[in-house]
Amino acid sequence: MDEIGRGTSTFDGLALAGGIAAYLHNKAQAFTLFATHYFELTEFPAQHHGAVNVHVSAIESGADIVFMHHIEPGPASKSYGIAVAKLAGVPASVVSHARHALAALEAQQAQASAQVDLFAPAPDAAPVEKSAVELALGTIDPDALSPREALEALYRLKKLVPRA
Repeated sequence: MDEIGRGTSTFDGLALAGGIAAYLHNKAQAFTLFATHYFELTEFPAQHHGAVNVHVSAIESGADIVFMHHIEPGPASKSYGIAVAKLAGVPASVVSHARHALAALEAQQAQASAQVDLFAPAPDAAPVEKSAVELALGTIDPDALSPREALEALYRLKKLVPRA
């Protein structure tokens, strides 16, 4: 079986592939070659005694790959999808675009999965301009105002607020 769960969202596909693998192992108990692009499923044999994880050995040379037609135990060390697409004759411009997109996605994922330091100082941000009301408030000392002066200051501030 191949491409189980593809064509759906990543999590839907992963859930389907995991469920189908478990069904085949636990219920059908059929000898099945199950190819998957979901690296998370490489942990399947750890919980399922009848499952074995193997991969085809490969040698990388720069951006190219040569499959050695030799089966080895365990999961592959990485995905070779773009290299395989090149071997399959996908146009060079598409392969190049895919490599750039992959690099951007991996960089984005690395940033998203990094542990957030809750105690790190905030990065220096561009200074935020104060509104006219904030500037005017900065010039008022409420303790030094009489009730009449406080009322006049409030009316001045009110004039500075844009009407909605």
